[in-house]
Amino acid sequence: MAIIPQMNLFSWTDIEDLGDLERLRLVLDYLPDETLMETLEEKRFKGRDDYPVRAVWNTILAGVVFEHGSMESLRRELSRNGQLRNLCGLKDGKVPPASTYSRFMKKLLKHEEAIEHIFDTLVEQLYELVPDFGRSLAIDGKGVSSFANRYAKNDEPDGRRDTDADFGKKAYKGRKEDGAIWNKVVKWFGYNIHLIVDAVYELPVAYSVTKASEPDINAGHDLVDELEKERPWILEQADTLAGDRGYDDTKLMERLFDDHTIKPVIDIRNMWKDGEETRQLMDKENVTHDFKGTVYCYCPTTGIRREMTNGGFEKDRETLKKRCPAKQYGITCEGAADCPVAKGLRIPLDEDRRVFTPIDRTSYAWVDAYAKRTSVERVNSRLDVSFGFEQHTTRGLKKMGNKTGLALGIMLAIALGRVKEGQPEKMRSLVS
Repeated sequence: MAIIPQMNLFSWTDIEDLGDLERLRLVLDYLPDETLMETLEEKRFKGRDDYPVRAVWNTILAGVVFEHGSMESLRRELSRNGQLRNLCGLKDGKVPPASTYSRFMKKLLKHEEAIEHIFDTLVEQLYELVPDFGRSLAIDGKGVSSFANRYAKNDEPDGRRDTDADFGKKAYKGRKEDGAIWNKVVKWFGYNIHLIVDAVYELPVAYSVTKASEPDINAGHDLVDELEKERPWILEQADTLAGDRGYDDTKLMERLFDDHTIKPVIDIRNMWKDGEETRQLMDKENVTHDFKGTVYCYCPTTGIRREMTNGGFEKDRETLKKRCPAKQYGITCEGAADCPVAKGLRIPLDEDRRVFTPIDRTSYAWVDAYAKRTSVERVNSRLDVSFGFEQHTTRGLKKMGNKTGLALGIMLAIALGRVKEGQPEKMRSLVS
């Protein structure tokens, strides 16, 4: 048989060697939960202390870190894993009964703001330690099904049925290589998790949990409202914010750039309902543009259409510069002498704030910035795969809010621990 070397009863060296427990150690060391612990201990005061508040809390964190889908699964793990019990601080190796966890989780529902404060504190610490943290942001919404699958027949809350969730729907469409149009509709009963993340380090900086029916754009405005009020320094440091078509909204783009000088990098929907491919731009008779902001000029003599090249963004004028393609590419244009845009063209952003953005939609810079939007999708994937959001037993908006706050807080605590322990290259890693 395979002989396993005997380990010491408990030492940090052993914990580091074990690997799986390393993540939990980072969480226990760097999660700023002292205020919450003191509050819960004060509430208990002289009550029975068979299972100390801190020990039970640590086991709950362990359940999140090790992806346990239920308390019973966590209790089984604690029963067979003595080192985990020691690390969590359980006395005499006793595992708390299910009733203890049930009461503890009910108490946590009254301290939603404390869990949000833990998240905010971790974000602030990362901003202080990582100089470029938060420069590139991305935003997205993620649907999460409730453990319930329909509206409750009895809408009176009893702690078990879900009286908060509702139905959400997202429609997707595109065009295949052969030109055929495809459509896909996704429906679910539950909630939406809305995230703003750092697009480079793939870590959350703001979040909210809403009913599934809440539109992404409404939640996006609410997140910006919250940041303006509570943590304006996040908006002050950001250079760009990338989002999909769900955030294609003139008001959002205006407030991002006008109020915070954040360049919106948001995909655009085709809102032209008349079937036009192009429209005349400003008062230039030989210049048109499409709904994505591609600008074309037409030779006054031959009528040949050419795409104008990018000349960058003039911040002081708030205009996009477009250059004559004939001059830029060395092409002969027979009508150059009569062309009103032979010397180039300036397009004010106010011409159409959705179409014309500070980073030109037709530029390589826009493509590169928009590619970072997938960072928020990877954070969403980690919630599903590493934190058990695909298979869970959560019912209720407050419970889902606490579950989300804990998962994101743990994600940040691991990243913070990596940085403070000299492993910044592992900030995004949830494994050892």
